[in-house]
Amino acid sequence: MTALDMDHLRSWIGRTREVRDLVTPRLVNEFRATFGGALAPVPDTDAPLALHWCLAPETPAADSLGPDGHAAKGGFLPPVPLPRRMWAGGEIETLAPLRIGDEVVRRETVSDVVAKEGRTGSLCFVTVRHEYETPRGLAIRERQDIVYREAAQPDGLMAPQPSPQPSPITGEPDRVREVEATTTLLFRYSAMTFNGHRFHYDFPYATEVEGYPGLVVHGPIQATLLFNLAAETLGAVPRRIRYRGVSPMIAGQTFRVAGQRDGDAFAGVTLDARGGACMVANAER
Repeated sequence: MTALDMDHLRSWIGRTREVRDLVTPRLVNEFRATFGGALAPVPDTDAPLALHWCLAPETPAADSLGPDGHAAKGGFLPPVPLPRRMWAGGEIETLAPLRIGDEVVRRETVSDVVAKEGRTGSLCFVTVRHEYETPRGLAIRERQDIVYREAAQPDGLMAPQPSPQPSPITGEPDRVREVEATTTLLFRYSAMTFNGHRFHYDFPYATEVEGYPGLVVHGPIQATLLFNLAAETLGAVPRRIRYRGVSPMIAGQTFRVAGQRDGDAFAGVTLDARGGACMVANAER
């Protein structure tokens, strides 16, 4: 078990930063080309749902990257001494749309750092809260949960995937979309978000260093698909959506995005080729 100096790591709580970006026609076109018919309809003046994750990405210099392709630790985020990082989940509250041409200000705050013990060893969860503001006012409030994990053990490399997680949806879903988890999908999303995490594109690194069976599909790709399916299923942009990763989605398969409506509530899930849940979500109008 890796020892964590939690007093030091928790001293990052309250750290803030502010970044800006434009919702450009080019970015909107790239986003639409990447997700195609999986996007919920919006007015022509509005940005597609979940495009906010492509705004103002970190742009660290090439010589400042850590071994995983992320920015070296110890800047805005605390220097958690665990090598494997993944987007664990979060929540989006939508107050108003982003529009094409908007200058968007994102204010970020580290709000919590928590250590836990999992079946594979030490875990550290870092929570970051974001506010997105346009010239018309606050548009999105968001919470992001990032998890750091211990290194893969040598005897666990290329091990079979764990047993599939059960789907939270009972009965037949109201909507199902099939998505090909191609390397092109992963490449395009990494390019739009300037995401250098090597387990999305470097097969030997993903399998031999981080211990996954293949390249890993981005958590935000799955969350984007669930957010848009929720809007289609509910007939309106959800006021609030919560999502949580329960198992890594591995590229090279066709996966399903399924959703079910219950009044003004939505339950959704991404399911791998074995039928196991990888990300779950719930939303309300």
